[in-house]
Formats: sequence, C-alpha cells, structure tokens
Amino acid sequence: MATKRCITKSLFASLLVILLLALAACGSSDNSSSGSSSSGDGEVTIGYTGPLSGAAAYYGENTLNGLKMAVDEVNEAGGFEVDGKTYTLNLATLDDKYMPNDSAQNAKRLVQEENAKFIYIPHSGGIYASQVFNEQDDFIILAYSSEPGILEQDNSLTVRIPPGYDGYVEPFTEYQMERFGKKIAFLAPATQYGKDWAEGLKPVWKEKGGEVVYEGSIDFGKDTDFYTIVTNALDKNPDVLFIGGPSEPTARVAKQARDLGFEGGFLVMDQAKLDEMAAVYDGDMSFLEGATGVNPLVNADYPGTAAFIEKYNELYNKNPGSEAGYHYVSLYGLIEAMKAAGTVDDTQAIMAAFDEGVKNIPEDKQVYTVAGVDENGAFMPLWRMGVVEDGEAKSLEIE
Repeated sequence: MATKRCITKSLFASLLVILLLALAACGSSDNSSSGSSSSGDGEVTIGYTGPLSGAAAYYGENTLNGLKMAVDEVNEAGGFEVDGKTYTLNLATLDDKYMPNDSAQNAKRLVQEENAKFIYIPHSGGIYASQVFNEQDDFIILAYSSEPGILEQDNSLTVRIPPGYDGYVEPFTEYQMERFGKKIAFLAPATQYGKDWAEGLKPVWKEKGGEVVYEGSIDFGKDTDFYTIVTNALDKNPDVLFIGGPSEPTARVAKQARDLGFEGGFLVMDQAKLDEMAAVYDGDMSFLEGATGVNPLVNADYPGTAAFIEKYNELYNKNPGSEAGYHYVSLYGLIEAMKAAGTVDDTQAIMAAFDEGVKNIPEDKQVYTVAGVDENGAFMPLWRMGVVEDGEAKSLEIE
C-alpha cells in the first residue's frame, strides 16, 4: 500500500507541474519578444501594442515588421552605446485588436511587467486612450497616426511619427476635383480616425465649391460585404468616393464600387496604401485609376530605401509599406535621441533630444529622410503623395 501511495503522489506531483507550465504558457500567449540579448551592460525594452488579430491584423503586422527589423539589426550589431555603456533591445508586443481600451490596458502591462519606457501604438484611438496616463506612468508614446489632434493634447511625452493627414486633404481634394468633379460620397471607416479624417475633409471640400452627396461609414470589424452601402452611395451619383482604413478591406470596397459601375476617383485615407490595395488583386492597379493616396514606399528614393526594400522582401516576401518604413527609421531616431540625451530612461531628456536624434540617423538607415522633430513632437519628413494614372502609381511632391 505504501508503494501505491508513493506512486499516486508522484503522479499527482507530475500532473501539477505540467498544469502549472501550461497555465504559464497561456498567460503569456499574447506577449512576444524579439531581438533580446543578454550581452552588454543593459537592456532597453521597446513596447508595442497594436492590432495583431482581427480585421486590421495585416496593418498591424506591417507596422511590427519594420520595428522587428530595426531591433534585430541593432542587436545583431552588438547593441548601441549610451554614456559609455552598451545596451541591447528587447521588443515586447501585445495584441489590442485595434481597440482603444485594450491599447491602454496593454500599455499599463508593458510598463508594469516589462518596465517599458517607450511604447509604439499604431492607431489614434489607442494613442488617445494612453495619453491619459503616460506622463504619470513616465513612458514615451511613439504614435504612428497622422491624426493632428494627437499633438493638441498638451502631452510632453508623445512623438508623432508620420505626417499629419491635414497636409494631404487639400492636394488630394484639388487633384480629385480637377480630374473627376465636385460631388463626393463619404465611406470612411467607423473608427475615431475615420471620423476625424471625414471632419477634416468635409469643410475643405465645401470651401473649394464641392458637394457631399452621401455620408456613410463602414465597420471593418463587423462588415465583410460592402454591396449595400456602396450601392447606396453610388445611387447619389458621386464623382469621387472617400474611402480608407486597412489596405485589404479598403481595396475590396474600391473593387466593389468598380464592379457596380463607378467610373470616378478615389480619395484614399493615408492608412490604406495604394500598392497594398493593388496587391489584393495580384498587383493590378487598374481598378484604382484616379486614386490619390500616400506615395508607395517602393516609389521613394531616400538614401536607405532601396536596401530596406530588398531586405524586407527577403524576410517577408513582399514589398514594405510606409508604416513598416516609418517604424524602422523611427527606432533609429529613438536610439540616436538616447545617445544625444546620455540616458536610456530619463524620458524628458530623451524627448528634448529627439530633434537632434533624428538628424543623426545614419544615412544607410534613412528609409525616410526626417528633417527634424518640431516643438510639438512631430517628425518632419519630406512630403509626397501618390496618384494612380494609366494603371501605375506615380509620385507628386507636396509643398
């Protein structure tokens, strides 16, 4: 009997260990790290909370890919030196499914569990939600959103990476009106970002003599068939459709409009990328004829663009979009800011050094050339827009 009891206890102990290991694995299933290394004098954690599942997962994946590339390059090179000490990077990621409340919760977790002083958030809802407490919790938000309001929150620890969309509204409007006409239908995504873009576009369109003939919105988290809303918009006989959101579903909206007989132009929000939209249909851009949007990164010619595109293709077997490029170059800007500030954890000093930091980004890492960081915390890259003419994306400079 004693032997039987010992065997029973041993089996119970083994099962308990297996259960605890399984629970530990489940608890960390949505948190991944990349590029961490124990070499050097210390480690700096780079946090990320973005949509890694759901309708915007493709967009989230592209933002994270650029960040991973930079982290891995830095660590493979042996890290970076700040004030005589060498540091490597640890990338800690969490999925927020594009939900602002989840973004805020994730940011809290990254600070408390990972001691993150820098957190990338690639959508305005999550950025706004985290700006409520990031100064108190002492972490810098690396904001990937062109929403102008992000810099109007009087937040001393926010850096906005891409250009503000308010710089796109007027040139996009002028091009569409000149080529197609003055009647526009709104089919913006049902996100805060989509609403803000619509509110910024509407007065400019009207000031230039245009008419908004239809106002609708699409919830890409719920809607998969756009036939009804596109039909309703086209019934108003618009010359232009205002569309946007993640590239893949935005492409399907545009294609459905063409299939229903729409022959006008597309004014595309900057989140969707023209080349990524075409990739949904095997690279064919003909259905996007007359579209205005962000200039595809593959059309850019900054000092580090060609090498970045080549390496990205090797790693991910596709062309990178601007979100990958901006995440990549911004991490090098952050590292240079830490070097200039002489610290890896004094957030105010690092913010004050960001302008110097981006000017010191090595030329071969300049996927985009950034002239500086303004007093509000915005990157100042060179501006260009993309248009589709004769089935090809072309680049136009914006003054």
